[in-house]
Amino acid sequence: MNNQARNYFALALVALLALPGLVQAAALKIGYVNTVKVIEQAPQAKTALERLEKEFAPRDKKLVEKRERIKIIETELEKNSLVLNDAERRNKERELLGLKRDVRRATQEFREDYNLRRNEELAALQKLVYKTIVDLAKKKKFDLILHEGTVYASEQIDITDQVLESLRSKFAQ
Repeated sequence: MNNQARNYFALALVALLALPGLVQAAALKIGYVNTVKVIEQAPQAKTALERLEKEFAPRDKKLVEKRERIKIIETELEKNSLVLNDAERRNKERELLGLKRDVRRATQEFREDYNLRRNEELAALQKLVYKTIVDLAKKKKFDLILHEGTVYASEQIDITDQVLESLRSKFAQ
């Protein structure tokens, strides 16, 4: 065999050996999940939001009551500013400033606490969604699941609705 024939033979051999790998690569089962849609539409998200609202409703109610009290005092000061003596007016103004300071502080604490709890709930939901996707991928024998950062995914590989259905069935149990 001359060198040229050996090169063709080696090239053909390499192609034949690579062919099963190419065929196997072509048979990959790939899926895509729109995780934003899953998190927005999962029944567990609605429940988490209801839990947060229930937990923070009493504090929110107190803040609303304090704001109403501020409006009442401001209205009284406006109406009675000419009738009140200096000491009474100063006391009302001091009370008003103190209430405003309390409301600002309480509002800031409320927001911080709410955001912290919301982040905790979101992290738990994300963990559940991740586990659901992995379980579904293993059950349906997917080789690769893509999510965020995907430019395009056809409807053929989009398993978002399957993930949502799995979450709904978990929720129903």
